[in-house]
Amino acid sequence: MIDMQNIKKIYDTGKIEVEALRGVNLQIDEGDFMTVVGPSGSGKSTLMNIIGCLDKPTHGDYLLNQKNVKKFNDNQLSEIRNQEIGFVFQNFNLLPYASAYENVEMPLLFAGMSGKKRKERVEYILDRVGLSDRMDHKPNELSGGQKQRVAIARALVNHPKIVLADEPTGNLDTKSGESIMQLFLDLWKDGNTIVMITHDPRATKYSQKAVKLVDGEIQEHKLN
Repeated sequence: MIDMQNIKKIYDTGKIEVEALRGVNLQIDEGDFMTVVGPSGSGKSTLMNIIGCLDKPTHGDYLLNQKNVKKFNDNQLSEIRNQEIGFVFQNFNLLPYASAYENVEMPLLFAGMSGKKRKERVEYILDRVGLSDRMDHKPNELSGGQKQRVAIARALVNHPKIVLADEPTGNLDTKSGESIMQLFLDLWKDGNTIVMITHDPRATKYSQKAVKLVDGEIQEHKLN
């Protein structure tokens, strides 16, 4: 599903060039649950942006479903992000004045799904993440863990091929964080492909595969 070959990312600040990724090789198969762990400044966010088609590598090839991403134009990249990748962010990125239901419904509105099918899908996915009794609540009426569950439901609602999670437990207390990790584990067992970026090495115990990123290079690759 994901095949990254000698990926390098260089940022030109005008005075110096910063090499954020230094020849990353990474393969992720359909149905994998992989964590990418590393300290701040290791290149995790850069790698996430490239996997999520938010950015392109400076050098190397990124094949997503056997298609070279660097050959896509902006419209094609946008279509991939909308249809093939579900994003879960550390800060939830929910619309503050919309209910949980409306936040989850948003991608389906953009996709043009009919009202009846949309309602069925949103209610199903909110029930799947344990929030069927909170669908009318706005973000300020939800706990941190509940907000993240809404974000996960929104990421899943369009049947993406990949769920890409960026520090999904970073703003949660320990109990809520463990609950969210267990939810990801359950979603993986249901057949979802999950890639999680995290600074917390404890998260790797939930995943099937883990890589350690340090100074823009993969230094360790292990199977759990």
